[in-house]
Amino acid sequence: MTNHPSPLTPTDEAAIVDFALTSRRSVRAFLPTPIARAEVEALLQVAARAPSGTNIQPWKVHVVQGAKRDELVKAVQHAHYTEPQNHQTEYAYYPTKWREPYLGRRRKIGWDMYGLLGIGKADKDKMHQQHGDNYGFFGAPVGLMFTVDADMEKGSWLDSGMFLQNIMTAARGRGLHTCPQQAWSSYYKIVKPLLGIPESETLMCGMALGYEDANAPINRLVTVREPLDAFAQFHWSD
Repeated sequence: MTNHPSPLTPTDEAAIVDFALTSRRSVRAFLPTPIARAEVEALLQVAARAPSGTNIQPWKVHVVQGAKRDELVKAVQHAHYTEPQNHQTEYAYYPTKWREPYLGRRRKIGWDMYGLLGIGKADKDKMHQQHGDNYGFFGAPVGLMFTVDADMEKGSWLDSGMFLQNIMTAARGRGLHTCPQQAWSSYYKIVKPLLGIPESETLMCGMALGYEDANAPINRLVTVREPLDAFAQFHWSD
């Protein structure tokens, strides 16, 4: 394969990549605008350049659209609204005991989001309804379900996370938005049979993929990131 030089300068390339990274956010209201299968295939092929330990590439993804997407949404939303107590995630995503600064960050994004939607702290039913929108992919026409073999260790989860990030970044380069959704893992007993996922695989998360509904109030949510000196220490010598 011949490597052709990029027509972009290093400065141009940095700006493009930085835009894709910094404009990525979790969109929670999508337009029904369809996406071509070829575009999704190209996006996933590019994202598969993610690194993995000794190149084992442990990630697996199921893409749902059309009738299968609608079947999945109907089944999981029914369970969410009628029997949520009968479902729980296959693995621990959050800590069993919260502490600062993580508790404060979690509460802030929750109340910021509910505030945009006019949902008060006592509106438990409305919160449950909003959470249920996860299982409609927030209206996105394409959904992705990610699995990893259950006998793999934490390193494969790190690898899979880099694959997910590549998908979200590549989506921005195509004018698309995403929302990674660990919430789907709670309904793995429904998702796996519908998609033919064997019990030997763990459902890590889902992801909504589509075009943003810019008029939806919830998409005005802006999350706060910690400053560099709050999370980075430089052991540096000039």
